Amino acid sequence: MAELQEQEERLQFDRFDHDDAWALGTRLVELGRARGHAITVDIRLGDHQLFHYALPGTSADNDDWIERKIRVVRRFGHSSYRVGQSFRDRGTTFEEQAHLDPARYAAHGGCFPIILKGTGPVGTVTVSGLPQLDDHRLVVEALGLFLETERSGR
Repeated sequence: MAELQEQEERLQFDRFDHDDAWALGTRLVELGRARGHAITVDIRLGDHQLFHYALPGTSADNDDWIERKIRVVRRFGHSSYRVGQSFRDRGTTFEEQAHLDPARYAAHGGCFPIILKGTGPVGTVTVSGLPQLDDHRLVVEALGLFLETERSGR
């Protein structure tokens, strides 16, 4: 849990706009393509979908998972994996204890809040198609690479 909290503290933006969504989204697609992953990538600023791409091998089911993961991040303000892990750490599951419709909410890894420094969560970046920890790790990796590039001046 400490690692998941550290990720959210470290992976924060000074700003985030349409061009950033494009750059981050294409980086995720490139990582997925290079590794042969069948993933769908989605980036939103508030309710506005700025980027969405599905690699070959995905289906509309991935879009459904994305929507369910996003609802968790919006409701709890933390990554979907962190939310699910918080329940697992208490010896239960999100599905058993959250009292939310599992057809609408999925605390499975792959959705991470877009956090602005000094503001908080303003959007989401989501991957669906891999086992949940791998979805989460891919998003965290791409965010780290993106922010490193941004901070070094592109």
